[in-house]
Amino acid sequence: MIQRNGLRVLSLYEGFFSGGARALHTTVVAGLHQAGRQQHSVLSIHTEMRREATLQRMADDPRYRALRAAGVRVTSLGRSTEAGLDPREFTDAELAAASRNALSAHVILSLKEQPLRLVNQPGFPERPVVACLHRSDPEHQGQALGDLLTAADAGRLTAVVACAESTRDAYRAAGVPAHLLRVVPNGINLARFRPASGARRLALRGAMDLPADATVVAYAARFDAMKNPELFLRSARVFLELEPAGRALMCGAGMSTSNPDLVTALDTIFGDRPDLLDRLHPLGVRHDMELVYAVSDVVALTSAFGEAAPLCLIEGAMCGAVPVTTPVGDSASIVDRIGFVTGYEPHEIAATWIEAAARRTELESARTAARPRFSHVRMLAGYASVIERAYRDTGIRMARV
Repeated sequence: MIQRNGLRVLSLYEGFFSGGARALHTTVVAGLHQAGRQQHSVLSIHTEMRREATLQRMADDPRYRALRAAGVRVTSLGRSTEAGLDPREFTDAELAAASRNALSAHVILSLKEQPLRLVNQPGFPERPVVACLHRSDPEHQGQALGDLLTAADAGRLTAVVACAESTRDAYRAAGVPAHLLRVVPNGINLARFRPASGARRLALRGAMDLPADATVVAYAARFDAMKNPELFLRSARVFLELEPAGRALMCGAGMSTSNPDLVTALDTIFGDRPDLLDRLHPLGVRHDMELVYAVSDVVALTSAFGEAAPLCLIEGAMCGAVPVTTPVGDSASIVDRIGFVTGYEPHEIAATWIEAAARRTELESARTAARPRFSHVRMLAGYASVIERAYRDTGIRMARV
C-alpha cells in the first residue's frame, strides 16, 4: 500500500495561461496534493506565453497562485514564446532541469499532449506517464498527436485520461490504444460555483452596472476559431435586437477591446447598429466567473469543434444560468434536462437564449438535482485511482523483469 505522502507526481504544463484545461488540471493537482495521499509538483516549459493577443505570465496567473497556495511546488524551464525558439528543441540545461524534476517523481502527468515532446527526448527518465486530454479534435493538435502516439509506441504511456467520452472516442480513432484510455468526467468546486440568493443577485447586478430586470447572456471563451466568437457576436446582435432588456457579457482571453481582431469583428457585425453595442460588454479575462455566472440568465457556448466537456456550461449551470450550446463534444449530455442544444444559425441561437432565460426558474429543480454529478470530489477520486494504478502497474512490470 502507498504510504501517506509516499507517491510523488510531477505534472508537465506547456505554460500558464487562461483556459479551461489549465483550470481543471490545477483543481486536480491542488486537490490531490491537499488530500495528503500524494505529493504533487508542476514543471512548466514556459514562464510566459502569448495567447489571444495577450502575453500571459506564469507568476500573474491565478492557477499558478492557487497551486502555490495549496503548497504545490511550481518550477519552470524559463522559456518565453517571445524568444522565437524552436518549440521542439531543448537545450542541454533545459533537459537536465527536466530530468531532475522527473527523477524526483514516481509518476508523470502531462497536461494535454503537447508536453510529451519533452518526455520523448532521449535521456528523459523512465517514469510511467499519464497523458490528460481535454479536447476532441486530435487532427487540430499539429505535431502533438504524433508525440502522443510516439510515447504510446515507446511504452512510456501507462494511461490516457480523457475528460469526456467524445475525447476518448476521437483519440481511439486517431490511433491511441484503447486499453490506455480512461474517462474521468470534469468536475467543479460546488462550494464556489453556486447560485446567488435573490438579494445578492440583485446586489451583484448593481455592482456590475446591470439592470435588475435585464436578460443577461454570459459567454466565457477565449478569442479563438474553435470557440466561434463570430457566431456568438452574430447571435448576440439578433438577441439584442429582439430583447430590448438584453445584455451580453463576453469573458475570456482576447475578449476585450485591446484585441484588434475583436474590434474588427465588432465593427463588421455591429457597424450599422452602434446603439446595440451599449448592451454588449467585452470584459476580458475575469477571475470571478462564479459572480458573472450568478448574475446571468443564460451561459452560452457557440463552439464549432474541439470541445470535450466545456467547464463554462457546468460552472454556469451550477451558478443558476441555463446552458445553451452548439452540439460539440459531450455538451449535449452535459446540458441534458438542464439546458438546450442549438444548431449554428444566429436567429435560432438568439431565440433559444430568450426561451432559456424565460424558463430559468422552471429548470431550477433540475439544476439542483444535477449538482452531485458535477462534483470535483468524484473527479479527484477518478484521477487518484488512475495515478495510483499507473504507479502500481509499473512496479509489477519492473518486478517481473
